[in-house]
Amino acid sequence: MSEQQDEKAEQSVGEFTLAGPLSSTPPVSLPYPVPEPDEEWQLPNGFAQVFYGEGNQGITRPVIMADGFNLGPSDLKWLYAGLDRDYPLLSELRRRGRDVILLGFSERSASIVKNAEAAMACIQQTNAEQLGSAGLTVGGFSMGGMVTRYALAKMECEETDHRTRLYFSYDSPHRGAVIPIGLQAFSHFIPLPNPFARQMNSPAARQMLWRHYDPKSGKIGIAPERTEFLRELEELGGWPRIPRTLALANGRGDGTGLAIPPGETMLKVERIYPGTTFYAQAQGKDVIVAELKRRFPKAEKTVTTNGLPELDGAPGGTLRSYGILADMLKKFGAQVDLRHEEVCFVPSVSAVAIRDIDQQKDLYATIDDLDPSESEVDDFLCSSTTTEHTAVTEELGLWLMDRLPD
Repeated sequence: MSEQQDEKAEQSVGEFTLAGPLSSTPPVSLPYPVPEPDEEWQLPNGFAQVFYGEGNQGITRPVIMADGFNLGPSDLKWLYAGLDRDYPLLSELRRRGRDVILLGFSERSASIVKNAEAAMACIQQTNAEQLGSAGLTVGGFSMGGMVTRYALAKMECEETDHRTRLYFSYDSPHRGAVIPIGLQAFSHFIPLPNPFARQMNSPAARQMLWRHYDPKSGKIGIAPERTEFLRELEELGGWPRIPRTLALANGRGDGTGLAIPPGETMLKVERIYPGTTFYAQAQGKDVIVAELKRRFPKAEKTVTTNGLPELDGAPGGTLRSYGILADMLKKFGAQVDLRHEEVCFVPSVSAVAIRDIDQQKDLYATIDDLDPSESEVDDFLCSSTTTEHTAVTEELGLWLMDRLPD
């Protein structure tokens, strides 16, 4: 590669986003047949597609499912495919006579509060069109669980009858989500504006991430937007109180996470960004999590953290955070030494709202041994094996379906 090509490669590396299987960028053709919706709705800040249950002539027993976090608008065909491909959750729901309503957002990286407007409008339209008097099930995957939690709590505060009997969240970051600080910093080390950096500094990221790297100050901490969102949520009562509340986690509940030794090299890069290295988060002061190096324009930056627990290997739903970056680097001609492609994204204790993730002992708590009443939800389930963030498994899918209201 010429020096000019190397410079272009360094500038282009950020043309990606970090996302789980449900909200990642779909391929050109879907690997799974998706039916046409029976209805399509335009909503404030979003849209929805309605799929009637078997034998239903209209919306009778509705289940509203909200999309998760990424950059740009939701792709509901891709969401349907993801929810039905590995375990046929949507087909099974419809076979059981449930109407599936997929809720998408015009901008998935917009604030949770803004996207909650789409959720509230979706709930109201469902109630307006529904045949009969069956209660609603409302929830979402990843950020979608936070959006619907906020929406229902707000409707209750405003004394709007949402008629929801069951709320669920599926690997939602109730106590925060984790993207390695070194990766967040790298998104802004790329010398041109790029989608990865926009995603990392978006309103939704600043609200959801437990710790955020601020590109202007270079400081690592709780973003002001997160503090404000948590304050607003608390003012609404924290949770909806009328429906039964459920939470599902893609991570395990026995305290077992990924085998990632703290401080170990995660990814090392040569040819473009030569010498750039990322390390697993370790405890302690002035812990190096990334050494960032670029040639155009020449720059170096060492990223350190203070007082963080061992986040990368924690029990939780995983994201191919380093794998996704390595794929993009290779595409532009880099040589990569990828040691661990997956890390914890939503810790199990966060997904089932039973512990904060500030301290090692809480982050790695054995949920199975805790009193379930310590959770903020009425009932929850952790996966028996570590699975990818928002992956739909038979174990989790059946558990959820078996708890839907009559």
